[in-house]
Amino acid sequence: MSSATTASFSPDDYVWKGLTLTDSAAKQIITLAAGDPEVKGLRLGVKTSGCAGFGYTMDLIKQPADDDLVFTHKGASLFVPLQAMPFIDGTEVDFVREGLNQIFKFNNPKAQHACGCGESFGVE
Repeated sequence: MSSATTASFSPDDYVWKGLTLTDSAAKQIITLAAGDPEVKGLRLGVKTSGCAGFGYTMDLIKQPADDDLVFTHKGASLFVPLQAMPFIDGTEVDFVREGLNQIFKFNNPKAQHACGCGESFGVE
């Protein structure tokens, strides 16, 4: 009789590719943070949401969490909780104009499918 072993996952055990910011995204983060000198940057996270499974969260932060990874570009700081990395590692964060709208766009290689409204994504 063989004993089954259960593999466990810890984000600390991986070497991450990281996230990248376009020039446009960096400029927008700096613009958003300019109103408050205590703001250190923008935190990008993931939450359970929508019909595809996950959604992105973005918050201006004054104090990063102990487990946040920081990605910088042209003076802008993007903080990512370590627990979010399995879902967004390798993502390029961009800021674009689409008609009258201006939005952050996430070019996420881990996103296998998105919902019809574009508000959530799923991973395999």
